[in-house]
Amino acid sequence: MPEQAGPEPDRAPGARLALLLRRWWEEAGSAPGGARPTQQALAARLGIDQTTLSRYLNPKHPLNAPSRVVEALHARLRAPAAELERARALCRAALEESGRQRPAGGRTAADLPEQPGAVAGTPGAGAPAAPEAGASTGTAPATAGAPAGAGDAVRAGRYDARDRPRSRRLLPALLASAVVLSFAAGVAVHALVAPGRGVPADGVPGALRVSESPYEWPLLRMRKEDQYTRARALQHLLNAYGYKVRTDGFFGAETRDAVMRFQRERHLVSDGKVGRDTWPELVRTVGPGSSGHAVLAVQELLDNVGQGGTVVSGQYTAVTADDLRFFQHTHHLPVTGRADPDTWLALLVRQRPPAGAPAYQRSTGTPPSASG
Repeated sequence: MPEQAGPEPDRAPGARLALLLRRWWEEAGSAPGGARPTQQALAARLGIDQTTLSRYLNPKHPLNAPSRVVEALHARLRAPAAELERARALCRAALEESGRQRPAGGRTAADLPEQPGAVAGTPGAGAPAAPEAGASTGTAPATAGAPAGAGDAVRAGRYDARDRPRSRRLLPALLASAVVLSFAAGVAVHALVAPGRGVPADGVPGALRVSESPYEWPLLRMRKEDQYTRARALQHLLNAYGYKVRTDGFFGAETRDAVMRFQRERHLVSDGKVGRDTWPELVRTVGPGSSGHAVLAVQELLDNVGQGGTVVSGQYTAVTADDLRFFQHTHHLPVTGRADPDTWLALLVRQRPPAGAPAYQRSTGTPPSASG
């Protein structure tokens, strides 16, 4: 599909690169079973902020994307393989163009405001300050009365108007900053080792233990209404244990009877309800290399948590693991890429009501919980 909005030769390389990247993003959900990620979710996975990503994808006011972002977008959005080299060439041309002259209406990553700690003259540092009125742009010293041979030091800003080294004036500020940073580090360490949190068994600091989880297992029981992804996940899990039920989202007599048989075999209360006692027995840890109904259940749930969609295939692919790691990071779980009981619980609770959901499901973010 050719890029739109005018003949390409008339556009700067940065604008042509932005057009190409934007087309990759817009076409990401066109493949069967695919879903286009939101810019917020995509930016989080790339490790950049959403505003920066929007500029990378905006041909009217482009910000030249660096090559690592171009390659990551190509892989993440599954763009055509033949277009990667063209995108790299446009990236190089855009950087060369920005080196010759600043493009109208566009900036490169190096033009962003200087970050704290950036060193003048290194990549990413801000542009040099404009010379003061009356200052010479030649090689003559910029400050009268500077020591002989100190012209470079004066231009670098190491001498003030009274020939004093600026480092002396910065020393009190640096000492104050060190005190503040030491205090902040102490607060952070205290938060990690304070009683009640600690480090869980998997060694991930700050992750929630099972007993500390803010969620409760949702309660599912027989109803005539469609119960959507939660019920389909339940039905997939029952199939994973050998109970042949339809995976249609309707918790009818067939599903209830299978639940009761499962409960009897696990020595649970056989009431046909799936709640805080039955869910932990049903869910199983799945990860890379897994396949089948348990993987379908995880993918059904991941596809409905609002982070851009997950392909439901029954094969635990690298993309599934990546989507799950993003979900775990977002919800403060140990980032393992494997669906353990805590991750199953968070996935079940964080389901979004579909557009056609009944009023009882649309009116509350989480379902009622009870034993079952």
